[in-house]
Amino acid sequence: MSIKPERPPLPPQKFTFIDLFAGIGGMRIGFEEAGGRSVFSSEWDRWAQATYELNFGEKPRGDIRKVNEHTIPDHDVLVAGFPCQPFSIAGVSKKNALDRPHGFLDETQGTLFFDIERILRAKKPRAVVLENVRNLISHDKGRTFETIRRHLRAAGYLENWQLVSARPFVPQSRTRIFIVALRAGPKFVFPPTLTHEDRYPVLADVLDTEVPKKYTLTDHLWAYLQRYAEKHRAAGNGFGFGLSSPDGIARTLSARYYKDGSEILIHQEGRNPRRLTPEECRRLMKFPDWFKIEVSDTQAYKQFGNSVVVPVVQRIAEALVPYLSIPETGVPDPLARDEAVGAQTPLGLV
Repeated sequence: MSIKPERPPLPPQKFTFIDLFAGIGGMRIGFEEAGGRSVFSSEWDRWAQATYELNFGEKPRGDIRKVNEHTIPDHDVLVAGFPCQPFSIAGVSKKNALDRPHGFLDETQGTLFFDIERILRAKKPRAVVLENVRNLISHDKGRTFETIRRHLRAAGYLENWQLVSARPFVPQSRTRIFIVALRAGPKFVFPPTLTHEDRYPVLADVLDTEVPKKYTLTDHLWAYLQRYAEKHRAAGNGFGFGLSSPDGIARTLSARYYKDGSEILIHQEGRNPRRLTPEECRRLMKFPDWFKIEVSDTQAYKQFGNSVVVPVVQRIAEALVPYLSIPETGVPDPLARDEAVGAQTPLGLV
């Protein structure tokens, strides 16, 4: 195991925030680099808690449903990457196949948004930043997303949203929705561009030169994936493995990557393709070099697949900082129809 560098000192504090559904702390890093200081965190997965504690010296509280909102410290910004599985394309497809509820009908995860609302009403932070999968917009014919926006306004928050591509920062096709809302306004305006880089990264920028043989697919698994892909091609479906070259980009890294690695396979000359290593996943999500990951490969794949691309969060946090001191402007009501369809083009695409 390579020795990790120490984390550089944080920039001067400008605001405080809480980190809900914290995962392994990708949102936290982005907000800390923008001048934020976390005063509370919550995450219910014990392996994610272990990685979070390893890197931040703080074990997050468990199930947020069991936390009394009045015991949470005062804060300027509520940050939450609330569970996406009830709304993701893969999550909805799987639950449909198993005849299980999804979205807000999923009582274990889908209703956790209302715990965010409960905390907003009790603590009244100046702003809230939410992150989720892009399918949140279209889930249940748009009714789920409309419900979230309506409840934010009912709690006194004027929201804006945008689909944000991580492509300028990482060699990965990954677009997520960000919702930023300010208590009693004004409406947050997303930065027009999220990067000033002249060159978009490619996979070679995140790949190791020497990789243990265990990450190369066995003949059996590689033959299975090829048969599976051919079966779906013949049926006219788009399912199959994603074979990437070092000068290209990867598909979206997901929490299911641990199963067979099929969505992101790296071409190897004269050998079967291979999976990414956990360290390569770390780089693919643009987690800093000091970030430590000491869980199994299975848990590491889940943790990075469920996380965020750190510099995307940092850019949004930096753009939010000036708004925290702007006077309130009020929240219009009812919800304006034309605002619900205005941000379909992902930021970061040029």
